[in-house]
Amino acid sequence: MMLIIAGSAYAGSSEDESDNSSTNPVVRFHAWGGSAQVNSYLKWVADRVERKYGITLKHVKLADTSDAVSRVLAEKAAGNLNNGSVDLIWINGENFAAMKKNALLATGWVSDIANFALTNPSNNSAMVTDFGEPTLGMEAPWGKASMVFYYRKAHFDSFNKPVPQTLQALLQFSQQQPGRFTYPVVTDYLGISFIKYAAIALNSSNQSLFYSPVTQNALEKITPSLWTYLDALHPTMWRNGEYMVRQASQLQRLIGNGELSLAFSFTAAEIPSAVERFDLPRGVRTFAMSDGSLANVHFIGLTINSPNQAAAKMVVNFLLSPEAQAKKQRLQVWGDDTVLDTSVLSASQKSMFETQQSHPSALDKSKSTPLYAEPHASWTDALRQAWEERYGARY
Repeated sequence: MMLIIAGSAYAGSSEDESDNSSTNPVVRFHAWGGSAQVNSYLKWVADRVERKYGITLKHVKLADTSDAVSRVLAEKAAGNLNNGSVDLIWINGENFAAMKKNALLATGWVSDIANFALTNPSNNSAMVTDFGEPTLGMEAPWGKASMVFYYRKAHFDSFNKPVPQTLQALLQFSQQQPGRFTYPVVTDYLGISFIKYAAIALNSSNQSLFYSPVTQNALEKITPSLWTYLDALHPTMWRNGEYMVRQASQLQRLIGNGELSLAFSFTAAEIPSAVERFDLPRGVRTFAMSDGSLANVHFIGLTINSPNQAAAKMVVNFLLSPEAQAKKQRLQVWGDDTVLDTSVLSASQKSMFETQQSHPSALDKSKSTPLYAEPHASWTDALRQAWEERYGARY
């Protein structure tokens, strides 16, 4: 089978097929480098695309994705439109909105990617929408994530209380067991994610407002219920709510040392992984709130000044292959949910996803939960600023 990508033909089915007819092209993939699992997976991808297609994939590890966005913006401002230093970039949300606004991404290229069809985009708007922004073929979906909660089972056994399954039940738990829950400040991505989740869950009759650009009128409709909830929650939190953690990683440490009983994450797979590393105890369990879970799709963008666009598209096509998506979804590898619609896969392709291993601390994916799409990107800064105006002086 021959797949055509941006005018370049390559064989995409056999393990041993390679296109080494020319000097190995180099594709620089700028992606967050703060996860050993992600880094290891991308090393596997690099080995595979070099073997299959003769492409050298370099993972440029980022501490903050905005650093790569700023680099592309500076190159464009300097007139470098054909020989940029970033080929592919792992983005979503605010960073995508910024790159789209400044015309930093190649447009319309995703339809060239043969495996993109396996995401079934015509029946799955999440594949072509990023934080309320139409992607317009500027970025290809790569994986899915959603907010999950995790807890120390032994603690709840001793409390003789059920694990809270709704936002209101979370408040009641924190009131009954003060100091056992907290969330990071809103400058942290997980902190602002909690605020967005709470705002959506508390405004069921106004949820449509979140999926258009924020307005002052919309913000004033949303925030009263949010402030009422947080005003009640904060005094019951860890250290009486007088001190809040600055980074998401601190939540895991506080669960590990027993100061917290309940925490949350946007990466379900990191919980069983942390248990295996002995950073969390064996009795930790993961679940999703029954009243909804904030969820998003993360994407890969192709920069407007990449000198290696044909090879970069070949890499993206491999990343969307059933082989690569099934590998990435394995708990022991990464645990990142696939963006492929398994209903459109062949029997042999589906079988790649049927060998996933379970873990006592992993999220039970057989249980469904409502998913809240990320609000329009403009809501993030608006909610963060409103929170800081109300609570920032305290923290």
